Amino acid sequence: MSLLKKYDLTGKELGEHEIDDSLLSTEASLQLIKNYIVAIRKNARQWSANTKTRSEVCRTKKKPHAQKGTGRARQGALSAPHYKGGGVAFGPKPKFDQHVRINKKERQAAIRHLLAEKIKNQNVKILEVPAMRVPKTNKVATFLEKANIMNKSVLFLGEIPAQTAKAPKSKKNDVFVKSMRNIPRKDFSSLGHINGYDLASNQEIVVLSSALEQFTSIVTGESKS
Repeated sequence: MSLLKKYDLTGKELGEHEIDDSLLSTEASLQLIKNYIVAIRKNARQWSANTKTRSEVCRTKKKPHAQKGTGRARQGALSAPHYKGGGVAFGPKPKFDQHVRINKKERQAAIRHLLAEKIKNQNVKILEVPAMRVPKTNKVATFLEKANIMNKSVLFLGEIPAQTAKAPKSKKNDVFVKSMRNIPRKDFSSLGHINGYDLASNQEIVVLSSALEQFTSIVTGESKS
């Protein structure tokens, strides 16, 4: 049985949440995890680097000097790569259709595996966050200090916001996000947008209590999203 400690913003322990270890078993292999994270990093590239070749730079077509009689090597144009302001030889060009497709079931299996590893290593905590009217960075900092994770990279996870016709996007956690975003190496993400790279690159995971049910369903494989 794995236990997740529950805290409030003052750093006081409020109890523990139990997760059966049998629900943490996953079928994801290390190669699958690697392929998934590599695909995330590849898809994050913009592929927008662009250089001009000698035919694209705006330079005179006149020869730098006479072809013969000077004792110097012959030169064709100032747009040659070895001249200042000339074109670039073998420089980067924009690329298209470089997206690497990630299978949905493999992505879900990888996320489940990474979350399960965090739980088994006791790197997941639950945070009870009261309603906040104004941002209070010192409150979040107090929790981080008391939980001994201030000097670690931490990913806060919030619930997937409900979308309706009247409220297409929930702003429930906006005040909390403003309270923690100025603290170095602390990030926030909703459970609907988590990815394996964020889970692997952060040392600790803090789940907001409002997102605990959704978090448990994702870890146990009950979520169909």
